[in-house]
Amino acid sequence: MDPITENQLHINRRHFFGNAATGIGGAALASLMGGDAMAADKAPTKRSGGLPGFPNYTGKAKRVIYLFQSGAPSQMDLYDYKPKLKDLRATELPDSIRQGQRLTGMTSKQDSFPVAPTKFEFKQRGKSGAWVSELLPHIANVADDLCFVKTIYTQAINHDPAITFFQTGAQLAGRPSMGSWLSYGLGSDNADLPAFVSMVSGSGGQPLYDRLWGSGFLPTRYQGIKFRSVGDPVLFLSNPPGVADETRRRVLDDLAKLNQLKLEEYGDPEIATRLSQYELAYRMQTSVPELTDISGETKQTFDLYGEDAKKPGTYAFNCLLARRLAERGVRFIQLFHRGWDQHTELPEKIKQQCVDTDQASAGLIADLKQRGMLEDTLVVWGGEFGRTVYCQGKLTKEDYGRDHHPRCFSIWMAGGGIKPGMSYGTTDDYCYNIAENPVHVHDLHATMLHCLGIDHKKLVYKFQGRYFRLTDVHGNVINELLA
Repeated sequence: MDPITENQLHINRRHFFGNAATGIGGAALASLMGGDAMAADKAPTKRSGGLPGFPNYTGKAKRVIYLFQSGAPSQMDLYDYKPKLKDLRATELPDSIRQGQRLTGMTSKQDSFPVAPTKFEFKQRGKSGAWVSELLPHIANVADDLCFVKTIYTQAINHDPAITFFQTGAQLAGRPSMGSWLSYGLGSDNADLPAFVSMVSGSGGQPLYDRLWGSGFLPTRYQGIKFRSVGDPVLFLSNPPGVADETRRRVLDDLAKLNQLKLEEYGDPEIATRLSQYELAYRMQTSVPELTDISGETKQTFDLYGEDAKKPGTYAFNCLLARRLAERGVRFIQLFHRGWDQHTELPEKIKQQCVDTDQASAGLIADLKQRGMLEDTLVVWGGEFGRTVYCQGKLTKEDYGRDHHPRCFSIWMAGGGIKPGMSYGTTDDYCYNIAENPVHVHDLHATMLHCLGIDHKKLVYKFQGRYFRLTDVHGNVINELLA
């Protein structure tokens, strides 16, 4: 077709939908905006958005708090106890175990792959008898509330594709993040706050890009909102100097009228997003300062999370804020904590990571439980892959490092329909391969969605002629993990 003719048809089609806003366009917009987000002068409802028929059934979880440990924690130093490795220290990793599996460029040229057993003590904890390292005394105290999954595996062997895989179900950038999928499918339980919030703590390690909480090909109204630790928690939350609240309200009303005219003319859903987000931003000027003001929290609460919970930007502060967000109906709360990429000097570095995260992670579980929120809040802790049993670099009596290992690693889950007090899956004696009950990233996503009342095969979006979903064409619910 002639490009000019094709463009004319495109313009005519846009004008048809725009000028029919009171009919087809209006109905589509009402569905997109959750029916009530268009009216600037309308009081916000408790629940808005979501797809018809979702959730597909009654799920036990209403929301997710995902404690993502960026950099990949070492499973055999934290959760996957391998006592036989002590007798194999400094011996060569057998070819029968490695099986020619892929190595990163950081260790592929090593002449030797000496076994490096953990130097930390393990004990069985609670009535469940879960093995937990001495590095995690607070996690050990809540072990009976947790479900340890020791056989997670992934195809990705480098950080960025592996982190992207966990957030979006694909190694290549461009897909919607899990929080965006949930915002799209289930909507929001609080029209005054975003349905999806992300926070970042820790230093060093791999960069974390905004696309990790992005909406991909979904309309941008479903992307996550990043809370900052310095200045306003959200960019442009405060009015500019000299601008009164009444003035801002008038500006938004006039801007909404102009955007509405463009929406009716072109029918572009991104204009609808702009209308919706301006109004959400205005309401957040009141809701966010109240949310982030932790001065009313009790001493008992700070005793749970630790003194760092009083310091914005720390992992402990973000865990406390996650509970406050969950209380207020935020659907998906994503915490990223950097610094777990320990190729060298692992024993010293992992100690500090555990000091920074152990008490707050356990405190969040205890806090949710005592408030009656754990039963409908799904909490997930884990990184993008595991670490190798063999040493990267020189193995000494006191020191070792570990490379990336995607073949098997550990996470834990709690609340929201997950069976507590259990350990699932086993790895071989070298913690190198899965021996029983593998759980792929897609299986984890399918199981998480199931807890929220979503059939992962039904949450789809058509893009470029194909229906996409978080689990792509894969994924099975792991029923053994369900309460």
